[in-house]
Amino acid sequence: MSADAIAGWTLAGYALALAGLVLWRALSHPRGWRTWLLYLIAALYSRLCFHWRANRPCPFVDATPALVIANHRCPLDPLLVWVGVANGRPIEFLTAQEYFGTPGLQFIFDTMHSIPVARDGKDTGPTRTALRRLKEGRILGVFPEGRLNRGQGLLPGNIGVAWLALQSQAPVFPVYIHNAPQRDDMVSPLYTFTRVRVSYGDPVDLSEYYGRRKSPELLQEVTDLLMERLAELGGVAPSPHDAPATLKMPSAG
Repeated sequence: MSADAIAGWTLAGYALALAGLVLWRALSHPRGWRTWLLYLIAALYSRLCFHWRANRPCPFVDATPALVIANHRCPLDPLLVWVGVANGRPIEFLTAQEYFGTPGLQFIFDTMHSIPVARDGKDTGPTRTALRRLKEGRILGVFPEGRLNRGQGLLPGNIGVAWLALQSQAPVFPVYIHNAPQRDDMVSPLYTFTRVRVSYGDPVDLSEYYGRRKSPELLQEVTDLLMERLAELGGVAPSPHDAPATLKMPSAG
């Protein structure tokens, strides 16, 4: 057998071994092959295309449960928060309902167990689902600004996040995403590459609010506190609320 043939068979053997290793890792992942595959793609994509870096290891990797709040400036924000969760455990984000059913996106939503939320926030179903998942010990992700923020700083937070935090008594972890790509549409951020930095914060202590009546005033006070902690983490100024508090679930999109 010639040297070229030996080299070819050797490379084929390496490729077969690598494919077997990938298949074994996917099938043996405790959360299923879909989660493993999606996390692998997300990790490679975010680190290669966005030079993704974090200030520290993710503090809620093993938390049961955890409520994660983050600023929202880009459709990729859920991915940019998730890739820091080293074990690939899904963050189940509240997501705008109109994106469900879109080819490609639906695979992501199914894998991440995302919760569809109507824009008007009048359906109480997503609220009950979110609360149930927190009580089951899962990680729930919320963008309290409720929509993409095209400006500076933070938009006022929706009091739905405070209601979830107090009702579940889950630890609330702020996460600030720096320099996520911003464009006027939902597609171009996917190929507008920037240098993204993610800051993971310590949980916000809300124990002094537990057991108190969840009046609109109390919910607004807790929401303001959470937005202040998020703003401090990002080094930006929070926007004060300028309208009466209305309970609705914030969503991504």
